[in-house]
Amino acid sequence: MAAMSYLSVIERYHEHEQLVKELLESILVGISDPVMLSDPGMRVRAMAEMANSYPFIELLYILDADGVQISDNVAIVNRVVQAIPVGRNLNRSHRPYFSKAQPLQTLNITHPYLSNASGKLCLSASYRIGDNGEQGYIVVDVNLTQLIEFMMGDSARRKATPLFKSVYCALVLGLFIMVMVLISMAAVDIASLLADGRVPSGSIKPFGIIIFITLALAVFDLGKTILEEEVLMHKDIFRHSSTRRTITRFISTILIAISIEALLTMFKASLGEMKYVQPAIWMMFAVVGLLVGLGIYVYLGAKAELLLKQGSAKP
Repeated sequence: MAAMSYLSVIERYHEHEQLVKELLESILVGISDPVMLSDPGMRVRAMAEMANSYPFIELLYILDADGVQISDNVAIVNRVVQAIPVGRNLNRSHRPYFSKAQPLQTLNITHPYLSNASGKLCLSASYRIGDNGEQGYIVVDVNLTQLIEFMMGDSARRKATPLFKSVYCALVLGLFIMVMVLISMAAVDIASLLADGRVPSGSIKPFGIIIFITLALAVFDLGKTILEEEVLMHKDIFRHSSTRRTITRFISTILIAISIEALLTMFKASLGEMKYVQPAIWMMFAVVGLLVGLGIYVYLGAKAELLLKQGSAKP
């Protein structure tokens, strides 16, 4: 449950681009007052109101009709909204939110870009205010990741993410300890075999060692999968593909473990232990059933997600 990757954020942005535009337009319309062109106190109050309701707003400043910044940057510093004496008199007429503005267009939003200040994906939106006598632009910078989380209702879950990560880390640590126990048991048996100098005819002790190592491999792979899926990588819970990926990796681990166990059981039967023939056959059937079921699940899951994407694209 790491932070959303840039690719995920941009993909979500393009899916909901029109909604993002409507949201930013409603925010800027709500604070669009020509008095902001000359009243620093009103700019701070407007930023405070936006920050209280929309945590993804990072910065606010004012441009004149020529694209020159006529106000200080208004930002959140240590959770307090205040004017920072930076940016005044800078010529921003070359910025896309100003240079690409159309004469009859009041709102202009840039494409996603990496912020020089934070190094994160953001958007800049400008809104023209005033009349022909005194005209200017309100400009806000938006943290795109937080905006997507806000629109998807994911902000509350993000606050609980550290707790989830700590629980998953504790579980994975327990699995890795069990891996070390299994490896140590296999190592003791290997040392015992080497000390004896030879393996008695018909002995199944080597198969026990292989079982310990196989179980250690399966448990380690399970712990690794949980660590990657739930702690290190971003997992989009709103997409079925994320769940499908986790289930696929988990079932693949089980398939490998059962296949090895079935093979070992078959070897035992070939050494004269005929009672292991039927369990080996049933385990092979179980492997085939799991493999077929996994294939059907992956195919139907991918097809269902494609249909959902097509359905959401039509409106």
